[in-house]
Amino acid sequence: MSEFFSSLRLLKRMNWLMLAVILGLIVIGVFFIYSATAMREDSTADLFRKQMVWAAAGLGCYLVTAMTDYRRLRDVSWGLYAMGLILLVAVLFFGTRIYGAKRWLMFLGIGVQPSEIGKLAVIILGACLLSPLAEKYARLLPMWKLYALAGVPMLLVMKEPDLGSALVFLPIVTAMLFAAGAPVRPLVTLMAGGALVVVLVLAAVALPERLGMTPEHQEKFFQTIRLSDYQRDRIAVFLHPGKDPMGTGWNKRQSEIAVGSGGLTGKGFLNGTQNILGFLPRTVAPTDFIFSVIAEETGFAGALLVLGLYGILMICGLYAAMVARDKMGRVLCVGIVTMVFTHAFVNVAMTIGVLPVVGIPLPLVSYGGTFMVITLFTLGLIQSVYVRRPGL
Repeated sequence: MSEFFSSLRLLKRMNWLMLAVILGLIVIGVFFIYSATAMREDSTADLFRKQMVWAAAGLGCYLVTAMTDYRRLRDVSWGLYAMGLILLVAVLFFGTRIYGAKRWLMFLGIGVQPSEIGKLAVIILGACLLSPLAEKYARLLPMWKLYALAGVPMLLVMKEPDLGSALVFLPIVTAMLFAAGAPVRPLVTLMAGGALVVVLVLAAVALPERLGMTPEHQEKFFQTIRLSDYQRDRIAVFLHPGKDPMGTGWNKRQSEIAVGSGGLTGKGFLNGTQNILGFLPRTVAPTDFIFSVIAEETGFAGALLVLGLYGILMICGLYAAMVARDKMGRVLCVGIVTMVFTHAFVNVAMTIGVLPVVGIPLPLVSYGGTFMVITLFTLGLIQSVYVRRPGL
C-alpha cells in the first residue's frame, strides 16, 4: 500500500508538459503515417494501426520507467551493454536484409532493430560510469575508453551497413562527457578531428582527381572507412544535386519538392500530390521522409509546429538534467536529449536537402516499432530523473 501511495506522489511530480508534447508528436505521426499510406491496397496500408499499437506499448514502458528509480540501472548497465553487442553481432549473421542492409532481427514475426538497443545501452552505461559512484573507475576509464566502449557497437552498426545510426553514437558520448565535467579542450580536439574526417570523405567523393586519387586509391580509401557504394552515391547526389535525378537522387529531389510545394499552410490533409501520387516513394514516406509529408500537407506552419514541439521536448529534458538529484541523472538526461535531437535534426535536414540522405527516422513521428518503444523508454528515464529531483 505504501508503494502505491508513493507512486501517486511521483505522478504528481511528473512534467506533464513533456508528456503532452510526447502525445502530440505521436498523434501527429499516426495521422501522417495514415496519410502516407492512405491510397495503398498492399500490406502497408495499416501501418498507422501498427504504429498505434507500438505507441501504446511504448507509453506503457514510459510510465513504468518513470515510476522506477533510474539509479537501479547501475545493476544492469553492463548486462544491457553485453546484450546490445550480442544482438548487433547476431543481426550480421541472422538478420533480415531489407533495402540492402541487415538491420532487423525477427522474433515471432516482429522486427527488432538492435542498433536502437545499442544506443540505449551506451547511454545507460556511460551515465553509470560517469556518475560519482563510479569514481573508482576514473583512472581506468579516461575519455578515450568511453569512446572505445561506444565505438564497438558503432562499428557493428556500420557493418550492417547503417551509417546514419552509427554516427549518432559520437554526439551522444561527447555530450555526456561534457555534462559530466570532462575537460573541454580534448572534446573540442576530438570534434575537430571528426569534422576533418567528414571533410576528407566529402572531398574524396567530390574531388578525387584534384586530390590526386586514382580510382584504385579512391576505392581503397572507401573500403578503409567502410563506406559502401550506395552511401557514396548518396553523398555524391548531395554534393551534385543534378546527378542521377531518376535514380539515387530521386528521393532527395522529390522530398525537396514536397516540402517546398507546401507553401505557408500546405495543401491540406490527404491532398499532398507528391505523397498521394507516389512521387515521394511510398516505401520511405511513412518512415524516413514523414517530415516531407507533413510539410507538404500542412506547409511551413505545420512544419514549424512540429519543430516547436521538439524544441519544447529538448527544453524539458535539459531542465530535468539541471534539477537532477545527482550526476548520473544529469548525464543520463543529456545523453537522451542528444540522441533525440540528433535524430530530429538529421532527419529534417536530409528531407530539405541540407544533409545527405542517411536513413534516420524522426523520433515519435516516423513509423517504426523498436524505435518508438526505445525512444519512449528513454524519455521515461528523463521523467524518472525529474520526479526524483531534490525536494521529494
